[in-house]
Amino acid sequence: MKKWLMGAAALSVLISCTEEAKKQTSMAMTYPQTKKVDTVVDVYHGVEVADPYRWLEDDRSKETEAWVKAQNTTTQAFLSKISYRDEIKKRLTELWNYEKVGAPFIEGDYAYFYKNDGLQNQYVIYRYLKDSDPETAEVFLDPNTFSEKGTTSLGGTSFTKDGSLFAYSISEGGSDWRKVIVLDVNSIKQIGDTLVDIKFSGISWKGNDGFFYSSYDKPKGSELSAMTDQHKLYYHKMGTPQSEDKVIFGGTPDQKYRYVGGSVTEDQNYLVISGSTSTNGGKMWMKELHTPNAPLVAVVDNFDTNTYLLHNEGTQLWLVTDDNAPNKRIVTTDFSNPVQETWKDVIPETEHVLSPSTAGGYIFTEYMVDAVSQVKQYNYDGSLVREVKLPGIGNVGGFGAKEEDKTLYYSFTNYTTPGSTYLYDIKEGTSELYRKPNIKFNSEDFESKQVFYSSKDGTKIPMIISYRKGLVLDGKNPTILYGYGGFNISLNPGFSVTQAAWMELGGVYAVANLRGGGEYGKKWHDAGTKMQKQNVFDDFIAAGEWLKENKYTDTKHLAIQGGSNGGLLVGATMTQRPDLAGVAFPAVGVLDMLRYNKFTAGAGWAYDYGTAEDSPEMFEYLKGYSPLHNIKAGVSYPATLVTTGDHDDRVVPAHSFKFAAELQSKQAGNAPTLIRIETDAGHGAGKSTEQQIQERTDIYAFGLYNMGYEQLPDLKSQVKM
Repeated sequence: MKKWLMGAAALSVLISCTEEAKKQTSMAMTYPQTKKVDTVVDVYHGVEVADPYRWLEDDRSKETEAWVKAQNTTTQAFLSKISYRDEIKKRLTELWNYEKVGAPFIEGDYAYFYKNDGLQNQYVIYRYLKDSDPETAEVFLDPNTFSEKGTTSLGGTSFTKDGSLFAYSISEGGSDWRKVIVLDVNSIKQIGDTLVDIKFSGISWKGNDGFFYSSYDKPKGSELSAMTDQHKLYYHKMGTPQSEDKVIFGGTPDQKYRYVGGSVTEDQNYLVISGSTSTNGGKMWMKELHTPNAPLVAVVDNFDTNTYLLHNEGTQLWLVTDDNAPNKRIVTTDFSNPVQETWKDVIPETEHVLSPSTAGGYIFTEYMVDAVSQVKQYNYDGSLVREVKLPGIGNVGGFGAKEEDKTLYYSFTNYTTPGSTYLYDIKEGTSELYRKPNIKFNSEDFESKQVFYSSKDGTKIPMIISYRKGLVLDGKNPTILYGYGGFNISLNPGFSVTQAAWMELGGVYAVANLRGGGEYGKKWHDAGTKMQKQNVFDDFIAAGEWLKENKYTDTKHLAIQGGSNGGLLVGATMTQRPDLAGVAFPAVGVLDMLRYNKFTAGAGWAYDYGTAEDSPEMFEYLKGYSPLHNIKAGVSYPATLVTTGDHDDRVVPAHSFKFAAELQSKQAGNAPTLIRIETDAGHGAGKSTEQQIQERTDIYAFGLYNMGYEQLPDLKSQVKM
């Protein structure tokens, strides 16, 4: 592989911050100088911990801004010299450029659907009169007009029950802080003022009078990094200014919750309120909406379990809970006395994780069976109607509709099958293909298979591997190993244009279903939390070793990838096992485990991580794997491309800034350590199509180049003909 060697003149534009660029002769790379401030020291349980790059946490400083520009210039200079970068972008663009149309849904007099012509930065909402020809559809709302570069995206949406009013939220530059706008459906004109400073919120209408939403007080200092830990539920009455919105719940010393939600039942009779202090476990209340001064009725009054309302008929309630059921169960009770002691099983817990929905007078249960979908249809009394026959082995979504609906639409996909939409007759239990995307990708040329491998402690971990048929197992295939392993989130099979492009390039794409996720319920989740977090890293490392042992790839041709909690996964893996992979892609990662809880809503992640303040033992455990604190001088780390967004106010970019600076200062090998900082982008949601294509182009180009490819892989040499 050729080395990059840049002259001083070419590098002069890259030098900002406070000192001259420092030459890393062993790497044939020159990086912008990142100053160290040795006086910044924190003390945890009597132990001093230096934080020399603390200044990079100030996202509003000119010094940080200069550092970001210098790092981006360095990164783009490197990437621009990869000869096939434009070729990758061209193919990604071709694959991406197909019409994407969502299933129609009825609201009032109209049927609505989402559509993207191919390369539009944001999806557009169309509508037509519900009894007319869909070909008469017109544009209802076009988020591409929200901003010049397509970086303002549509967030949550909500129609009134009669469909006459429509509220929607927007995100500017990827921020979690939203604005909410209300439209009159007939005129498509805005009604009232734009609501501002709304975060982590749904929109739920009470008749046509107003709606409930949640937010925090706007923090002092930076809105992108300052802590937000007291969530409140508000009610906005139409025709009044936001300043008069009433706090319905939260905001008092005895009601301090990091996450609060409020939703109105489909029959408009009840307000359901949830309150929690972390991302797992929470309390639940209900309140009659048509009784003046009605009290809050506690349904769950502890933080030990997760429970939510699935359906109600009058005062009878159907709840989904993991109380005494790690894989979840459905219970019924009555609003007159809904406490846990009165709950009766309707659909008991099974060995598989339950995700239910309702439609047309039935309950639909999606079960994860080794991370793939199985769907069953039940009556509300819990009697089985049928198992729904699915189009294949993969992942489904959308088994939900209104109570009066006779049909529903659901999607089906897997790693080699682009998402198709099916129309399901609820009474008859039959499916028919509604829409199949016309994408320039031949699924028949590719395959996926699921394997189970042993982690360090012997636990069996599932992994799905996708690749071009006939792949030669010679141990040299470019391979991406992806993982997450946290927050009870499951990685289900799903088609992605970017993954398809990787497989077309001859790449192998492997997804490991690690502990910490939700694939096998609460026990699986808990097995990857707090002082068991090392299990997640061990699971991921074992996946990489399995891929190498079974000749899919080798160290040089293996890249590890993950975002957010998955960015932590990659950071911890590469610092614990720098010899595991040749390339690392930590994206928007939680990389400073001693200070993650000091920013935005980070304190709410303590259920999964614990905090350094909890105890000396928890501090030592976190410090023992915190990626930032485990980079060692003199170690050869993989070629690393850190990615983040300058508007990420969920996992603040300072995590990535500090990690990249530390890695650049200590990398001993000849592998580059770069950071790519997307401007006008946040944690990931709402990125424009243009941003997504360019980011993935850079990731693939960087990965292949550092695997040793001077030109794109020759597919013929990798496939049995």
